[in-house]
Amino acid sequence: MANKTQLTIFRQGTKAWNAWREENPAENVDLSMASLSGSSNIVTHSGASCMIDRIINPDWGDLGENLNYRGVNLKWANLEQICLSGANLIEAHLIGANLRRANLMYADLSGANLIEADLSGAQLNWANLKGAYLNGANLSGAQLNWANLKGTLLRTAHLKSASLNQADLSEAYLYEADLSEAYLYEADLSGADLSRALLIETDLERATLTGCKVYGISAWKLSLDGTKQNDLTITPYDEPVITVDNLEVAQFVYLLLHNEKIRGVIDTIAKKAVLILGRFTPERKAVLDTLRIELRKRGYLPIMFDFDKPTSKDFTETIRILVGMSLFVIADISNPKSSPLELQATVPDYMIPFVPIIQEGEEPFAMLNDLQTKYDKWVLPTREYDSCDSLIENLDKAIIEPALLLHSKLIEEKARKPIHLRVKDFVRV
Repeated sequence: MANKTQLTIFRQGTKAWNAWREENPAENVDLSMASLSGSSNIVTHSGASCMIDRIINPDWGDLGENLNYRGVNLKWANLEQICLSGANLIEAHLIGANLRRANLMYADLSGANLIEADLSGAQLNWANLKGAYLNGANLSGAQLNWANLKGTLLRTAHLKSASLNQADLSEAYLYEADLSEAYLYEADLSGADLSRALLIETDLERATLTGCKVYGISAWKLSLDGTKQNDLTITPYDEPVITVDNLEVAQFVYLLLHNEKIRGVIDTIAKKAVLILGRFTPERKAVLDTLRIELRKRGYLPIMFDFDKPTSKDFTETIRILVGMSLFVIADISNPKSSPLELQATVPDYMIPFVPIIQEGEEPFAMLNDLQTKYDKWVLPTREYDSCDSLIENLDKAIIEPALLLHSKLIEEKARKPIHLRVKDFVRV
């Protein structure tokens, strides 16, 4: 239960509270189960009006000094590590408050103003933050499991590494929020606005993203097993609504819709991408990894693909797409367990330099000779190497330079105009 003396000082506001904390830095603060909600019903912006403002103007600024709140006024207060578990902080005025590592489990912060507050490492499990204002707040590393964040404003909020498992974030406003490395297992984000949000290595397994706005998101290496991803809006507010059902492809689909941009992307990739095919056994992978590193040092974009993966239609089609976008292909054919069908599926259809490489003492698969004979204009002779060091030492002269030279010749060949002959020139004299 709350310490009565501390509670009396707390209710006096920021100045009195901060002075007391400065004089008593080592004293544990217990305000658990305290009722800190006032009696006034005057609220300049209700949750409903805020929702309307945000829909009409997505660039609507942070709420701040002009709001009136029923709850306690402790903006910029030092509340670090205090215990407010189960406290009633409805519509509390806590702008910029220091709540680092505070215990707010089960606390009711609905409608509270926590703009730019520091809640890093705070315990907010089962807390009620429905309709609260957390724009610009620091919630990195905070525990928000099972928390109610329905309709909460989290514009530009920092949620890196925060734990939001099974939290309710439906209709939350997460515009430009940082959710990188956050945990959102089984979280409900239905109808949330994730426009321009940062989602890097975010765990969204079994989460619900139905109806989210995802225009401008940065999504990399997400965990999406069992995630519901229906009706994701990829267009901004001022464009006709277009939806997709996959978060990771949303960025690419938007590029496709703006074909003047996708052409530039493809051209850039085609000038730098080098596809590396091979087997990912420990011995072979060490060679391929070194090859990839060396190509990257030379300004190329190496993309690796594994022969040992199951050969399926989707797998083969993926390789075909990558081959078609590559500057040239390096295929390590050392010790194949089965015929590399990927080469047979791509070499005949793509006039792109293929450079087979093989460890000395190994035998190439049977069909390679046929491919080199039939398509000798773009399949180079096999390069043998006795060690990884030797391969890298001779990488430029043996592989890169011949491939680039051949690529230039193939470009000229493709650009050559077809010869037209007049039938009357064949008339016998």
